[in-house]
Amino acid sequence: MTQIPIKICGLTRAQDVTAAVQAGANAVGFVLYAPSPRHVTPEQAAELAKLLPAFVSPVLLFVNATEAEITHAAALVPGAWLQFHGDETPDFCQKVAQKLGRRWLRAARIPKETPQGAAAFDLVNYALNYKQADALLLDTLVDAYGGSGSTFNWSQLPTNVNAHLVLSGGLTPANVADGIRAVHSRGLSLAVDVSSGVESAKGIKDHDKIRAFVAAVRSTSLAS
Repeated sequence: MTQIPIKICGLTRAQDVTAAVQAGANAVGFVLYAPSPRHVTPEQAAELAKLLPAFVSPVLLFVNATEAEITHAAALVPGAWLQFHGDETPDFCQKVAQKLGRRWLRAARIPKETPQGAAAFDLVNYALNYKQADALLLDTLVDAYGGSGSTFNWSQLPTNVNAHLVLSGGLTPANVADGIRAVHSRGLSLAVDVSSGVESAKGIKDHDKIRAFVAAVRSTSLAS
């Protein structure tokens, strides 16, 4: 059975990082965006990242940050992936990531539903524009940046996306299996990302929910 990689995002406390690692997460995300209720400073992210064992990756989430801000944060968290979640252009993302020698994710913010008569979000073209990205993170378009907490219509995604995909946006222990089954064959590979779906309050993770989420992912069977 193919194992779906799991990222737990929006971590703010040491005990939550430890719980994510113990549950079996492959990556943990730190939100470096001040308006977010899950915001941490680069220095806090660096201290939390020190808790990660080998082969569990830190991910730094930025929203329209400057190159200097990204460079500063990346220097404090060696080996961290960069996640661009704002309006960053392909050239900017690639320039900064290449300069820093880091792998990177680009968030695609997809409307919950496509209005009748309107063109659907063109994920195929988006993947072409951001072809240098190591993966595209599929989140739901909402007014605020940095994570939506709500799902979009997975069935509206194209079936031929030339990119590694990370399904995000409103995932919970109850619906993640459905999301995996709906999206796993639409790109080159699939991972999942969760934040609010494993929380007791914004920025405070529920350790039972983290374990339940990981268990739900690991137990999802896919048709061969």
